[in-house]
Amino acid sequence: MTSDTIKILNARIGNYTFSSLLSDLKKGILYTPNVDHLMKLQHDREFYEVYKLATHLCVDSKIVMLAARFLGTPFKEQIAGSDFFPEFCRYHCDDNDIRVFLLGGSQKDTAKIAMEKTNRRVGRSVIVDYYYPPFGFEKTEEENAKIIYAIRAAKANVLAVGVGAPKQEKWIANHQKKLPEVALFMGIGATIDFMAGHVQRSPKVFTKLGLEWLHRLVQNPRRLWKRYLIEDFPFFWLILKQKLGKYGSPF
Repeated sequence: MTSDTIKILNARIGNYTFSSLLSDLKKGILYTPNVDHLMKLQHDREFYEVYKLATHLCVDSKIVMLAARFLGTPFKEQIAGSDFFPEFCRYHCDDNDIRVFLLGGSQKDTAKIAMEKTNRRVGRSVIVDYYYPPFGFEKTEEENAKIIYAIRAAKANVLAVGVGAPKQEKWIANHQKKLPEVALFMGIGATIDFMAGHVQRSPKVFTKLGLEWLHRLVQNPRRLWKRYLIEDFPFFWLILKQKLGKYGSPF
């Protein structure tokens, strides 16, 4: 797929429309940059190198959309991963050549419920199997071997990994070559939890105003306060520096 790109800090994000990405996405690696991703790209060199391997980056965040407009390079459309992936499954409801595997979820039954709900909604088993990885799985060779075996046994050719950034992106980079049958990899964050109904999406008015982060913070303040209120806050200063021509990639 070809697309013009927009530079936000040290990432080049594709300027897609929702429909064009949906119809053209067949293979490669898809990540959905938001403010948290862009801030992690300022200090995590491994994450930065992994991110450069992505074939598709689409803007996930309303705040990033507004930042691009401030920089004078607006995006055509916001493509939130939690909207895009369920629609990807629906779009391929009649395409038996698309077989999706879910890896992730916050609870043991989350991915199972997300799979069952999605397959009922689209009218076929577009999601062929799932795996709930235990905490710290990415550091365990035996556990990773189980995951690889499960994906290959399911004959999946699309892998959606929802274990949070940067873990999901690093896992994909480290294991992509062990899964030659998989044509398309996606990092989908909390989308599996949204699909299962274990976590509620923010009201649409919050999303339109760029306040989805506030809704998530209220839902889970203990886990998210540091990310949103401390780690991500310097984003606005860095965007101002880019506007003034004074931003330079740390790498």
